Amino acid sequence: MPDKKFVVRTTPQQTATIADRAVDDLARRIVLQLLEDPSQSTADDPTQALTRLHVLAHLQRAAERLQRNAAVDAARAGAGYPQIGEACDMTRQGARRRWPGLFHHSDEAPTEHPMMTTPARAFDVLLVEDDVADAMLIEEALSERGSRNLVQVTDGVAALEHLRSPGQARPDLIVLDLNMPRMNGRELLRVLKADEDLQTIPVVVLTTSSAPDDVVGAYNSHANAYVTKPVNLEEFEQAVQSIDAFYLETTTRPPRA
Repeated sequence: MPDKKFVVRTTPQQTATIADRAVDDLARRIVLQLLEDPSQSTADDPTQALTRLHVLAHLQRAAERLQRNAAVDAARAGAGYPQIGEACDMTRQGARRRWPGLFHHSDEAPTEHPMMTTPARAFDVLLVEDDVADAMLIEEALSERGSRNLVQVTDGVAALEHLRSPGQARPDLIVLDLNMPRMNGRELLRVLKADEDLQTIPVVVLTTSSAPDDVVGAYNSHANAYVTKPVNLEEFEQAVQSIDAFYLETTTRPPRA
């Protein structure tokens, strides 16, 4: 499904006309049921128009609820944000902003939660990122190359708790943002590379900052790579997929304990 385009057999104008007529007909029938005697309404009496407005407001809310349910059904059937957005005459990013919970996310951004549970290969990725939208983009970019067993945490403190938790799987790659609450990425990177048990895990900094001090500081703290988040969505996905391709496909991993 992700490789297929969404196609409608009618033009956008034809679809809009059909939808307008259907909603208009439904609204009129509901108004007739609500008003005791619609024939008594006059040009100076706004009752019928206000009743119609009231009905249309509730129809709009109902349509939004049904649209959300349809988006969930489409996602479960294998559609991605590009197809869902196209079906709603909006961009992929617009669909993401409107329905941020379609792919195991929520607006609450929990401290830690699994984002992919059926990896094609046994690669574990720890994403340290507090921006929900960016986390969604990274998940989608990775999933297009094949599912990864990816866990997201929202700051450095949560990352260390996850990494040091007894029995927790050691990630094969850490993708790290710099600007986060509690412990930021700069501080976490220094802690990771000073820890004998964690220092061999490859760390890729993926951040919006292109400041020379941040770049030099990351490499001085032994980051394996520094990638600036592109503004363009397609370039963003390509950057994430390049990280995945290099670190999870071509590198030799240390044996697991």
